[in-house]
Amino acid sequence: MVGQMKKLLFITFCMLFGTLQAQLWQENFDAAVALANEEDKPIILVFSGSDWCAPCIRLKRKVFDSDDFKNYASSHYVLYNADFPRKKKNQLPADKLDSHKSLAEKYNPRGHFPLVVIMDKQESVLGITSYSPRNTTKEYISLLNDFLK
Repeated sequence: MVGQMKKLLFITFCMLFGTLQAQLWQENFDAAVALANEEDKPIILVFSGSDWCAPCIRLKRKVFDSDDFKNYASSHYVLYNADFPRKKKNQLPADKLDSHKSLAEKYNPRGHFPLVVIMDKQESVLGITSYSPRNTTKEYISLLNDFLK
């Protein structure tokens, strides 16, 4: 009985933790802006090509998927990924793709990938960066925070 309870608690914890981690990235930009205003946090807007852009994939794997980044970002940033996948199996719904195109027109008119835009809760751009494989996760967080000063 005690073993079953421990197992149930462990499964519940894993599900809750997974849900919290999944919620790190907002589903739409309007929700990201609303959350940034509600929680008084800056917005990190990432333009990526998740299935074709090698530096985008490395940035996600090395930085954004790291526990250090997830733990820090959850209490310091509101995150939104404007993804532009190319493979048919990864295509976005038309409304989401249109939203990403509008964001790109405003914040990434030259079409650079990856492009990371740091903005305040009023959507004013504070800084723009990309990805360097030389940066550790902690150095990348520091770089993002430099734009907030």
